[in-house]
Amino acid sequence: MRNLLVHLVVSALLLWLVAHIVPGIRIGGFGYALLAALVLGIANFIVRPILIIVTLPITILTLGLFLIVINALMLMLTGAIVPGLKVESFGAALLGGILLGLFNLVASAVLNRPPR
Repeated sequence: MRNLLVHLVVSALLLWLVAHIVPGIRIGGFGYALLAALVLGIANFIVRPILIIVTLPITILTLGLFLIVINALMLMLTGAIVPGLKVESFGAALLGGILLGLFNLVASAVLNRPPR
């Protein structure tokens, strides 16, 4: 349970960071960032696998690059559900999804580092 809460807080912080970097993404406060991280996690758990299966042929044709589009769509879906998160355009969602994925990769590497 502790790992889940740490992951939620880290995801909220990364989403907050992305909102400050990408001009088309705005977030109302850290409470909304926590809610958005929770909704994004649920959307990635439920909706994303369905989209990956449905779009598998185009994902194969683009050598996996279409998964970036799916990440952007998940961010736009989260923006449509969470009232304090505003994603203004698909371009902002695309850039935000790329940055969020990269930041999550770095955060996972740092948090999952074995102790010395």
